[in-house]
Amino acid sequence: MKIALLTYSTKPRGGVVHTLALAEAFARARHDVTVWALARGGDTGFFRPVRDAVTVRLVPVPEIEGESVGDRILRSIALLAEALGAFEGSFDVVHAQDCLTANAVGRARGYDGLWRTVHHLDRFTTPELAACHERAIVEPAALVCVSEAVAGEVRSGWDRSPAVIGNGVDAARFAAAASSGAGEPWRAEYGRYVLAVGGIEPRKGTLELVEAMALLPDVPLLIAGGDTLFDYRPYRAEVFARSDELGVAPVVLGPVDDGELPGLVAGASVFAFPSTKEGFGLAAMEALAAGVPLVTRDLPVLREVFAGAARFADGPEGFAREIGRVLEGADPDLDPAHATVGRALAAAHTWDAAAAAHLDLYRRGLASGG
Repeated sequence: MKIALLTYSTKPRGGVVHTLALAEAFARARHDVTVWALARGGDTGFFRPVRDAVTVRLVPVPEIEGESVGDRILRSIALLAEALGAFEGSFDVVHAQDCLTANAVGRARGYDGLWRTVHHLDRFTTPELAACHERAIVEPAALVCVSEAVAGEVRSGWDRSPAVIGNGVDAARFAAAASSGAGEPWRAEYGRYVLAVGGIEPRKGTLELVEAMALLPDVPLLIAGGDTLFDYRPYRAEVFARSDELGVAPVVLGPVDDGELPGLVAGASVFAFPSTKEGFGLAAMEALAAGVPLVTRDLPVLREVFAGAARFADGPEGFAREIGRVLEGADPDLDPAHATVGRALAAAHTWDAAAAAHLDLYRRGLASGG
């Protein structure tokens, strides 16, 4: 098959990681794969190398000073739609990984035959984004969700029936970082540290995590990630102000080089995952692959994905309590049974299996004329 996968960014966000890994799995299965992405800020490539068997097409989105979020969304959709229009009819499958790229396909060629993955559901206040979000659920021919919990939200909210195909994870890469000692330089610099990945934004629950760390004095908090589509400067200012008030000094690493990430994860004593909304939790699954204890918010989707392999908490006190229980052992290999279960869970989620499930879905859709 000739497959086009579309993503809104070149940065290491969860949906982008998913897109590249899925594309490479399709290529291993000997399909012709093209990844399309919007490239902002002069980017000329993805955050990591992409295997040669995958074709990459980047659509530049020049920066416009003072442009509103809504206008930037509409302009991004228009630019991607224009680029896709030149390849009309070139693909058997066109699969958008977010609402923005789904809207670009709709503008370029209509939604007939479009697959779209709903990683998680958002509630936007920006009118352009709210309309974009709604169209990208209502109008595509077929929907995929990465967890049953998100699929249930789509069924109840929009009366649609998505397929459920979980994420894969490069478990071997993170397990190798743990066994090779790649985390030792990070431990040497920061000691026993708590790690959060995903940047500072409301959905990631950063403010509550800072408040939890105030109850665990002298334990470093490292925060990795960033570079989202949205402007979260007010929220970041609130987080830093609260940190100062509580005497917490988070180490904000920003985007971490892809080659360094497994070592950073493997070196953590606890991986904290206080997200208020997730579709699967890929970063948390990577932590389990490295054998790192996971403390996550008690959400239905995270219970579905991580039951038996994580400690669940709510609120600053709950997170402080569960993180403290891990740290009391003063040993990164605390609770070997939990670590074994977590590693096994991560190893069971492979990108080749996810690709095979997608390919079966595509074949059935194409056979039925969808």
